This record gives sequence, structure tokens and C-alpha cells, in this order.
Amino acid sequence: MNKYFYTGIILLLTFIFISTSLYAADFEAGVESAILVDYETGQVLFEKNANEVLPPASITKIMTLLLAMEEIEKGTINLDDKISISKHAQSMGGSQIFLAADTRVEVEDLLEAVTVASANDASVAIAEAIGGTYSNFVGQMNERAAELGMENTNFVNSTGLPTEHGEHYSTARDISIMARELIKHPKVLKWASIWHDILQLPNRKADLTNTNKLINKYPGMDGLKTGHTQEAGFCLAATAKRENMRLISVVLKAETEQEREEVTSRLLDYGFNAFIKEKVVEQGSKVQNINIADGKKTTTTAEAARDLYVVIKRGSKNTMEREIKLKDGLSAPIKKGEVLGQEAIIQDGKVLAAVDLLATEDIAKANIFVRLWRGFLNWIGSLIGKFIN
Repeated sequence: MNKYFYTGIILLLTFIFISTSLYAADFEAGVESAILVDYETGQVLFEKNANEVLPPASITKIMTLLLAMEEIEKGTINLDDKISISKHAQSMGGSQIFLAADTRVEVEDLLEAVTVASANDASVAIAEAIGGTYSNFVGQMNERAAELGMENTNFVNSTGLPTEHGEHYSTARDISIMARELIKHPKVLKWASIWHDILQLPNRKADLTNTNKLINKYPGMDGLKTGHTQEAGFCLAATAKRENMRLISVVLKAETEQEREEVTSRLLDYGFNAFIKEKVVEQGSKVQNINIADGKKTTTTAEAARDLYVVIKRGSKNTMEREIKLKDGLSAPIKKGEVLGQEAIIQDGKVLAAVDLLATEDIAKANIFVRLWRGFLNWIGSLIGKFIN
């Protein structure tokens, strides 16, 4: 009996030690560069050399897909539109579905081929249809990257095929930014979740098999984009969702396909196991007694513009602090819905997230006589205060 009792104690202590080590120690990723981000909040949960400039290989196609989905959202193109395949698109090497020049293929089929099979020819066909010319589209890619704040990225093609002098580059952080933007389009995740499909092209059938084998292996994974060239190594921008948390991981320059899968799986496991998402501010929750000295009303309230979530390490909830920061020089007139400041959540001196505080009412400016009278009363009050002290 004693033997089993002590064995149980040892096993329990071992489990606690392993769990504590997992959550307390920094995660190690055995690749050149990696990042782990919470999709909803944008919080970075782990990073390693996340700003290192590297060739992104076919992860580039995330931007190709993003521009296409944004044009579809605008209504400038439709999924059932058919576009002409050029000789340039047909000539693409690497991963392809062997599109034939002078045929016409539906936009949705091309986008599925890009997402699932990383088809270079389909990527170029989409680029030419959206940009008018291929070079115009590449320019649009760089413009959108700049708009998103991708500070260390430069595209020279829509495919990720290697360039002679390394002019085509990005970083794990920048890739996570464009991946986060692309995931706003659920249709892409439906394509990215397909393991196998057959497209009926005008001249033949195209057999698609997902280049991301973790789709069949990792629970909750539904995207996003693989990449591989000799220069770039094995890369993967992945996303998975469990319960109320969706994570995005980026792994660059793994030495083998197996390594990129293993590091991606461990990175996502770390995120799901070590962190928890908490709603810390309710939409509409009030902040009272905001001073508007020159208003007809001298105080007002503000309310949170939306629900605010943060991602924190398990067991660290009590270390969070709230900070209300109002705009400098708030003065009437105030319009209902105007941003008066922010409520921030701080942990270990770092702002995890913040939400705008909106005025709950209109406040007109007090007339000159009211303001003079208030000034006089404040002056009298200050004199009395000095006399008493």
C-alpha cells in the first residue's frame, strides 16, 4: 500500500514539475525564425528572430489571395467569373496545375488551386486578371503590405519563386500580419481545409492535394499556406482554432518538411496549453465622472466601444491592471459616440490591449457667463483653501 502511495506522489510531483516548466519556461523553436500570434487580439505569444528578413517562398501567395479576396468583396470580380490564361501564366514552373494558355478558368477554381496546391500558374493568372498586368499586381502587393504595416517585406512576384539577388523577402512578423488579415475571409479557410479535390479544367482534370499535411494531423487546423525552395527552406504559416481561441503560427527556414510540421505543432500546442483568453471589458461598461469643465454639464460618462479580450498565461490573471487614460484637454462641445480616451489592460508593465471609451451623451459648451462664474467660484475656493492651510 505504501509503495503505491509513494509512487503516486512521485508521479503527481513529476506532472506538476513538467507542467510548471512548460508554462514558466520560454518556448524554444529549433528553426531560423518563428512567431505565434492570437488572431483576435493580435497579441504576440512567442517570437524568435521574428524581424529577420528571409525568403518566404510560396507563403507569398497569402498576399495574392488577400488581394483577390478584397477585390471579390468590393465586387470588382466574382468567384464564378472566368478569366483567360496567358502564356506567361502557363509558363510557370514549380507547383502548378498545368493551365493551358488561351483557355478560360473560373476564379474560384484558380483560388482553390492556389490555396490547396500552391499552384504558381493559377497565382499568376489571378494576378494578371486583378492587376491588368503582372507588374501592376506586384505593385499592388507592395502597396497593401505597406498599408498593413509590413515594414520588412518586398515582393517581386506573386508566387514566391526565388529571385537572383534576394529582392523578394519578408519576415515571420510581417507574414503573421497578412495571414491575420486573410483569415478575415472565411472562404479561404474552407479552401485551406480541403485535403483532396479534383478540378474540371477546360482541357483536363486537375488533381489537388493539400501541401499542408497538418490539415489531416493537427486538431483544429484549417490553414493556411506552405512554402519551400532551396533558399527559403521549409516554411509554414498555419492557423488553428480551439474553443474561443484562434492562433496563427509562422515557421521559416526549417531544414525539413518534418521539422516545420513538428515545430508548428509544438508552437500551437504551447499557445493552446499555456495561455487562456479572458474577456476583461464588457461592451457598454461605464467609466464615470469624466470632467468636462467648460460644458453645460461638468461631468459625463463614457462606455467601452466593444468587448475587450486579452490572452494571458494561465494563472497570471491577478497580475493584470486596468488604466483609464483620457484625451488631453477634453472640452465641450462633446458629441455622443466621440472617443474620450481608452481603457488599457497592463501586465508586467506592458499594454496587452486597449479599448476606446465613447461619450454616452451630447454636451454643449456652457456660455461665457457660466464659465466666468465657475472660474470665480474656483478662485474663491482656492483662496479659502490657502487660508485654511
